[in-house]
Amino acid sequence: MSKAKTASGDALPKHDVFQAIADPTRRKLLLLLDEREMPVTVISSHFPMSRTAVSKHLRILSDAGLVKERKVGRETRYRMEPEPLLELKRWLAYFERYWENKMAALKRLVESDDPVDGGATRSPAALREADKQ
Repeated sequence: MSKAKTASGDALPKHDVFQAIADPTRRKLLLLLDEREMPVTVISSHFPMSRTAVSKHLRILSDAGLVKERKVGRETRYRMEPEPLLELKRWLAYFERYWENKMAALKRLVESDDPVDGGATRSPAALREADKQ
């Protein structure tokens, strides 16, 4: 059985970026490895789990392309590879417009000319209508 390949002929990762960052431990690993390259012994000292468990998390990050390994003597060192996070950034950028619309509606509400309560007593329907503008 052959491995799946991308259009450019590269092997597809076993885990995608979204799967890899779904776990809070793996997100913490990425933050830790953002600053410098480290061996698994040093990395595992930052977590309340076994070195084997940390290695499994590193393997998932590596499979997604988020972590690179480098052999230095008998030691394997790990570092974050930020490039695959661009996929996540592009995906989130699409949904940013919803956040921006909500912030604009909140700004309009706060800056409204209603001297009594700034429009805080407006009905939910009126707020939704203002949200559409």
